[in-house]
Amino acid sequence: MIDLHKARLETPGVSQVAHFNNAGAALMPGVVLDTIKAHLDLEAYAGGYEAARLRRVELAAVYASLAQLLGCTPAEIAVVENATRAWDMAFYSIPFSAGDRILTSQAEYASNYIAYLQAAKRYGAVVEVIPNDEHGQVDVEALERMLRQPTRLVAITHVPTNGGLVNPASEIGWLTRKEGVLYLLDACQSVGQMPINVQEIGCDMLSATSRKYLRGPRGMGFLYVRQAVLEALEPPFLDLHAATWVAPDRYALDPTAKRFENWESNIAAKLGLGVAVDYALGWGLEDIWARIKGLSRQLRQGLAELSGVELCDLGVEPCGIVSFRLEGHSSDSVRDELLQQRINVNVSRAPSTLLDMTRRSISDLVRASLHYYNSEEEIERLLQSLFKLSGSARVL
Repeated sequence: MIDLHKARLETPGVSQVAHFNNAGAALMPGVVLDTIKAHLDLEAYAGGYEAARLRRVELAAVYASLAQLLGCTPAEIAVVENATRAWDMAFYSIPFSAGDRILTSQAEYASNYIAYLQAAKRYGAVVEVIPNDEHGQVDVEALERMLRQPTRLVAITHVPTNGGLVNPASEIGWLTRKEGVLYLLDACQSVGQMPINVQEIGCDMLSATSRKYLRGPRGMGFLYVRQAVLEALEPPFLDLHAATWVAPDRYALDPTAKRFENWESNIAAKLGLGVAVDYALGWGLEDIWARIKGLSRQLRQGLAELSGVELCDLGVEPCGIVSFRLEGHSSDSVRDELLQQRINVNVSRAPSTLLDMTRRSISDLVRASLHYYNSEEEIERLLQSLFKLSGSARVL
């Protein structure tokens, strides 16, 4: 299991703040921070190109580490500027035609849904929303019925931004594989929080980020693309890294997922990402997931004892993202008051998941996202702060 003392000792930021914004950007472990700083120093004294050449072996290892994390091959991994770029490069590589159906979830993230609407406007694609089941997650039986009609793409967010929901990614993958439909999974908030294996999930493409539960630097994301679908996908733009200019009138795409990358990148952040992945693998994703679930149970139970608190989470087995509202207080005021006490939480707003939050009549909510390095004492500190802010007694 997780050695909390060691985890906190290796996380410099815990001495300054109780950080419950891991679904935004987690605190980096010291080894990641040191890696980034060391490479920036190397660039300053050796030159940027020269520093990158000196780190060729370490840069290649980033792909191997990500492949181990996701259960794929290094050739199926692309490393790009951020998770939005990773998702966009996958989505916009699909050759949509008029009438192509895109199936997505009620809790889909705004950036993704805007892209669906653009595809509808640009190509005449049709966007359809899969109903929720009684737990608020994607209704797999409804999806099975919807897939009886020709479908171009199923694209969902694994763990939505605004609550504890974990969508049934593997069940969806089983259906899409059976029907031969492309499946794009936004795993921004699940990778690093829980074990993820793309073979078990059955997705064709998966996008994720460095800065959230993987505890890597900002400005770095990655994309998995299954080898079997690579040849059918041409990225929306190319450069001399993604393709080779082989004749005056012809280019050849990179045969691997690197066709989704571009030449210029943040080398220090890329190395930091690789170290963050290795660090997570060292702890073990099963143990990380078990501790996160235990901590989130503690927080949810404590919140349930506070009068005036409304828990807003969905799903059969909620994850480490805990969302709530405090009666008589705006979400912004709760966040700002906690910040004064060096407790970090975040606010999710309706435009981020418009369909879901409109359906539930929620304009905004407080989001507290836990990680394995959070302590039980920090959770109690958060609960005590909310108790004082509410001005009411705990429910016994």
